[in-house]
Amino acid sequence: QVQLVESGGGLVQAGGSLRLSCAASGGAFSWYTVGWFRQAPGKEREFVAAISWIASSTDYADSAKGRFTISRDNAKNTVNLQMNSLKPDDTAVYYCAADRKASTTRTESAYDYWGQGTQVTVSS
Repeated sequence: QVQLVESGGGLVQAGGSLRLSCAASGGAFSWYTVGWFRQAPGKEREFVAAISWIASSTDYADSAKGRFTISRDNAKNTVNLQMNSLKPDDTAVYYCAADRKASTTRTESAYDYWGQGTQVTVSS
């Protein structure tokens, strides 16, 4: 059983940056694909980015391309999401999730474990 804990959220002005971290415990984290999702108030949760277990492939939503970078450090059991050039539309609760399959996926139901989320608020 993998436990995931997100951190790094907060309040930032538009144009600013935040670095989210997802720390894992309780399993062979390096064998999991990890994704980041977000849910804004009144909206459905949506895919943001994912990284495969050996970091050989990454995937980004169009809204994240060019601004967000996902990376992982398997030795530290962490996956990070560097978010630059933040916009008010990026305001949401951000969740990390782990999937035991080897390749990245944007499908929520494919992910086996979820963290509790961290709030990101971008002011205009």
